[in-house]
Amino acid sequence: MAVAVNWADYFYSIRQQCPWSWAAWQRGQILIRRQGLPQDLGEYSAIVYVSNLNRRRLKKLCAKLNTSAEYEWLWSHPSYGPYATSVPCLIQQNRRVLDEIRAKIRDTHK
Repeated sequence: MAVAVNWADYFYSIRQQCPWSWAAWQRGQILIRRQGLPQDLGEYSAIVYVSNLNRRRLKKLCAKLNTSAEYEWLWSHPSYGPYATSVPCLIQQNRRVLDEIRAKIRDTHK
């Protein structure tokens, strides 16, 4: 049975941990895909690939994909704590953009 996810509620709930995600969701810059092969981000800031993999396999696949200089891959699983997604997923983001966002956040906390 598929779990229904209210992605707007999810991105709103994690805005303290991932400040850019709520704004990106509101602008339509996050694509949610059911399974599928990794693709170019194109106009999106992130692509969330909903999966049926268990936590261990998600983590291994994420590590395998994270060899790209262009993309950063993250994984989330319902069993992974309070900020986890309610379904298993892989998240693809532009590595350079994420590094810039993280640097800005670090600079504002100095």
